[in-house]
Amino acid sequence: MASTQQQGAEGRDPRGAQVITVGHERAETESVCERVLEAMTTAGYPEAARFALRLAWEEAISNAIHHGNRNRPDGRIEVAFHVDPQRVYLRITDEGQGFDPQAVIDPTLDENLECTSGRGLLLMRAYMTRVEYEPPGSTVRLVLENPQA
Repeated sequence: MASTQQQGAEGRDPRGAQVITVGHERAETESVCERVLEAMTTAGYPEAARFALRLAWEEAISNAIHHGNRNRPDGRIEVAFHVDPQRVYLRITDEGQGFDPQAVIDPTLDENLECTSGRGLLLMRAYMTRVEYEPPGSTVRLVLENPQA
């Protein structure tokens, strides 16, 4: 079961961001994504922005489960989110050791076209306004600005 708490200005999350800890169960992660998408609908985000958010969400959660938490059944992921009419903010933190995003191969280079690594990071960067990794790399922050704001 997911737990929720509010985080104020003392953290790097925006004031009023909801912070939820979930396990690896699809129902738990999906319910958080649905909350974000519902808030986006209420705030007037177009369908294309909601699609972009869902895609980036799936990649970030998948990376947290598989790469960060190494598929441990007891692994936990902390998610913070805040939606307002100007932007959507997401923070996803896993329990892993982190990674260096600069060390991930570029899947668009000819020599890497058959590699499966790095595609999720590429998609997140393509669809989000901003993607930041907090050292040591177990936290990703995603920002999507509302194209209609």
